[in-house]
Amino acid sequence: MTLYEQVRWGDEIDSACNALQTISEQDGLRTFRGGGWTRKEILGHLIDSALNNHQRFVRAALEGRYEGPTYAQTGWVNMHGYASMPWAQLVEHWALQNRLLGEVVMRIPEGRLEAPCRVGSKDPVTLRFLIEDYLQHLHHHLAQILSA
Repeated sequence: MTLYEQVRWGDEIDSACNALQTISEQDGLRTFRGGGWTRKEILGHLIDSALNNHQRFVRAALEGRYEGPTYAQTGWVNMHGYASMPWAQLVEHWALQNRLLGEVVMRIPEGRLEAPCRVGSKDPVTLRFLIEDYLQHLHHHLAQILSA
């Protein structure tokens, strides 16, 4: 059984997408907590995370290792202007990006899951760890968005 099959990636994205589509435009503008990002910005942060991890996953799978930068999450969220985008557009983009990322994960050879990866100045981890960490991060923020 592959890592992709273990996490049932596509099913999770479909389920989350259905739940996200129930959130109104107005609710997308509400913050999760006082002074924090709006739900739109949290979802945008998840888009950014998918984009950054896409590069990491592909490069580690193809090259057998990855070394690259972290990302300035607040700067990325502000640069994209997620708070001013329509909620439905953000949900669609998030879903498409994560489905594409799932396609990448599905095609990673089992042996490449142990490829060493260094993000910024952090200690090296395996590609498997990066994938699992991405999913935990995704679940954490989806719970924030949906808990309202």
